[in-house]
Amino acid sequence: MKHLIKSIIYLLFTAITASSLMAGELTLKGSTTVLPIAQKCAEAYMAENPDVKITLSGGGSGNGIKAIIDGTADIGNSSRFIKGKEVKLAQSKDIYPVPFRIALDCIAPVVHPSSKVSNLTMDQLKNIYLGNITNWKDVGGKDGKIVVISRDSSSGTFEVWKKLVMHKKRVIPRALTIPSNGAIVQAVAKTPNAIGYVGLGYLTKDIKAVLVNNVKPSEKNTLNGSFPITRPMFMFTNNWPEGETMSFIAFVLSKKGQALVSEAGSIPIF
Repeated sequence: MKHLIKSIIYLLFTAITASSLMAGELTLKGSTTVLPIAQKCAEAYMAENPDVKITLSGGGSGNGIKAIIDGTADIGNSSRFIKGKEVKLAQSKDIYPVPFRIALDCIAPVVHPSSKVSNLTMDQLKNIYLGNITNWKDVGGKDGKIVVISRDSSSGTFEVWKKLVMHKKRVIPRALTIPSNGAIVQAVAKTPNAIGYVGLGYLTKDIKAVLVNNVKPSEKNTLNGSFPITRPMFMFTNNWPEGETMSFIAFVLSKKGQALVSEAGSIPIF
């Protein structure tokens, strides 16, 4: 009898411990644009909640939404809204993604710091990425073949660029495809004739942001609507979140969380 009681106590302790560990773990996957926000918020949240472990990874907005549908993440980070085909796939698996808008962003065209080009129109950007404009001298720069750099198709940044700049037309096939914002920064910084595009939080002294239609990519010009390439950023959950997931989302949307959004280089929603 004594051994039976000990066994029951052990099983109960094991179950409670396992439950506690499960409740204290969060996995976030997806957008590399949202990643700096997620990192700052995760660090601050874990500092306030030492028993919680948060795991982060990038891979693009498409992969973040896919992770929610596959059940491999508690939160899917995305720099675009969910697509209709993704909603249908989710519903076919009894998954109901819920979006939380956590920040705003603008997408800045970027060139090498040595470039003489400081402003491009939306039409010029479109034609550079279509391959109709191939030399920098045709848009006020030095004579030199333009090296076109773009994001991969799983990227939310690519989807927004394709919609707002390309009007859904195909980017030139010879464009170099890069998997993340950070990698684009590195590629443009090392390539004098390159052009790429990144989220506002990735602008550094190693690259040069280009004005679009004579408007600077900035928080002010995103909020007043004058910069033409802007988008909201999201965290998606499967159904209405509960427990640790709900607590973390609430933290991101709190005054402290939104201050961290600003620190990450993105634009708070309030």
